[in-house]
Amino acid sequence: MNILLIICIGFIAGILSGAIGIGGGIVLVPALVYCLGYHQQLAQGTTLMMLAMPVVGLAVYKYYQLGNVNFKVSFILAIGFILGGYIGASIANLIPDVTLKKVFGVIMILVAIKMIFGK
Repeated sequence: MNILLIICIGFIAGILSGAIGIGGGIVLVPALVYCLGYHQQLAQGTTLMMLAMPVVGLAVYKYYQLGNVNFKVSFILAIGFILGGYIGASIANLIPDVTLKKVFGVIMILVAIKMIFGK
């Protein structure tokens, strides 16, 4: 296991997450698949575990200091995210790796198009 590479991947994802709100799906999952050779489900599960840890606390605190956190909405979103995450993980583990990678890639492309050309 290349610990330095893993730290670098986490560091880059942390910078991007703190700066522009991305990291988990857009940076970590592809990095784990292509840099570390993880299969899609392992990359997704590892990323979710990392996100579950309190490491995001400092980033959230920084946004909170500037009045940029709506706790009520965050907690309501978390309820749906917990339930949806469980159901989504159950579904993802039933889908073949190759198919899941393609679905993941298409969703990233659609989001990118919307972000670039949408209003």
